[in-house]
Parts: sequence; C-alpha cells; structure tokens
Amino acid sequence: MARILAMIGWTFVLAAAGVSLSAGEKLAPFRSTADEVKVFALTNAERKKKEVRPLVLSIALSKLARTHSENMARQGKMEHTLDDKSPFDRMRDAKYLFLRAGENIGMGEDGITIEMIIEAWMESKDHRKNILEPDYTEIGVGVAKDKKGDTYYTQVFAKPRKG
Repeated sequence: MARILAMIGWTFVLAAAGVSLSAGEKLAPFRSTADEVKVFALTNAERKKKEVRPLVLSIALSKLARTHSENMARQGKMEHTLDDKSPFDRMRDAKYLFLRAGENIGMGEDGITIEMIIEAWMESKDHRKNILEPDYTEIGVGVAKDKKGDTYYTQVFAKPRKG
C-alpha cells in the first residue's frame, strides 16, 4: 500500500537573519533535476490558480532543499530538524539572507507521483499556506531517493533580505 507523508510546513518571520556570501566565495555549479523542476512548476501552477505571483527558483535555496532531502533519505527520517539543525539554521549556515522563510517536506513510497505529493500538500492547511504565501518570492526544491526507492521532498520558501 502506497503512503504519502507530509510534515506541517514551518513558517516564521525573522528579521535580519543570516549574512551574505563573501566576495571571494565561489558557487558550485548546480542543476535542478527533472523532478525538482516539476515540483517547482506544479507549485507555481497552484499559485496561479489563486492569482498569487509565481515564485522564482533560487539556486541557493535549491541546494539547501536538495541537501535536506538527501539527508532525510540517508537517515530514513522525514523531519524538519535533523542533526540539530532547523531549516533556519541551515539557511543561516549557507549565508542566505531572509526576512521570512518556510519549509514543506514530504515522503512518498515508490509509485507515489509528484502530483500526489503536491495534492497532499495542498490538502494540508499549513503546507498550502506556505505554497500560497504572497510574501514569499523565492523557492528551492530538493528531491532524493533512499535505498528502498522512497522519495523525500523539500520545498524551501523565502522572502530574501537584501544586504
């Protein structure tokens, strides 16, 4: 029997969190997978239905989201806080400046589609709130599979702070 698990999305308003990348710091090349792009597109499709402006796909947030999905898959845990790091700790550690941020996570057994994950998030009040939050302007998406074939999903939403 297939399962879809979704954790309540976290949303906090944080003023002046994080710091910017230093001038000499190099960004590693990053490319979203087809599954990550699909989650991004379907998320913006939900926003469009409610006449909320689309989110911009952020490389920095996508790196964080993918790393978190990979960590959940490796540990076999679907949790916002892993290794004593919250989503906001991870954002600060990555030097991502944000005024407001949120995270949705989910897990689907083999056979669960991305459409089913998005539907489950939209049926959850807190997940839907993150997806449709008009203050958020950026999103990062991460998707990773564990050894059993279960897929872990992370959406990181933010309103960046200009610094």
